[in-house]
Amino acid sequence: MAEPATKTREKQKQRTRKDLLQAASRLMKQGEKPGLEEVAAEAMVSRATAYRHFPRIDALLLEASLDVDTPDANTLFSARASADPVARLLRVDAALHDMILANEGPLRMMLAHSLERVAKSGSQDEVPSRQNRRTPLIEAALAPAYDQFGPATLDTLTQALALVIGTEAMIVCKDVLQLDDARARKVRRWAIRALVQAARRSGMDEAGMG
Repeated sequence: MAEPATKTREKQKQRTRKDLLQAASRLMKQGEKPGLEEVAAEAMVSRATAYRHFPRIDALLLEASLDVDTPDANTLFSARASADPVARLLRVDAALHDMILANEGPLRMMLAHSLERVAKSGSQDEVPSRQNRRTPLIEAALAPAYDQFGPATLDTLTQALALVIGTEAMIVCKDVLQLDDARARKVRRWAIRALVQAARRSGMDEAGMG
C-alpha cells in the first residue's frame, strides 16, 4: 500500500531539514560561520527552501551545534550491549540527560525559537517539524526486544517514552516540579520502568487476541 501523500511530504520535509543541519555542521567544523545562502548551497537546496525551515540563521546554527553533541545509537549500543529494554532505555536517558545538562541554555533557546514560530504562524501545520532525535534512540534501545510487544503496543510504548525522555521532560522536572538533578533522574527511571512493564502486559494481551 502506498503511503499517504501527506506522510510522504512530511518525510521529505524532515529529510530536507536534516540535510540543512548536517550541511551547517560540516561548514562549522571547517571553522566557518556560514550564512543561509552558504548552508543552502552545501545542502543543495534553494535559499527559499532553507528559509522555510530556518527563517533565522542563528536558529539554524544553534541547532546544528547541538546535533554534534547528540548521542549516537551505534556509540551507545555495542554488539555486546545488554538486550534488556529497560537497561538500554536507561542508557539512552542518561546519555541525553548529560547532553541536555551540558547544553541547557542553547536547548532552551532552540525550544523558544520553535514555540515562537508556531505562535507567529498561528498553525503548527505551517511550521516545519522539529528534528526528532529521541525517537531513533528509543527505537534502537527497544530493537532487541521487539518480539516482547505487539506492533500496536510497541508504537504506543515508543511514543510514551518520548514524553519522559528529552528536553521537554527536563523542563517539566526543573521548572514545573522544581526537582533537583538526582530526583529528576529517579523519577524518569521510574517512569521508564513502569512504561515498559505496562507495555509487556499489553503485549501479552495483544498476543492472546491474535
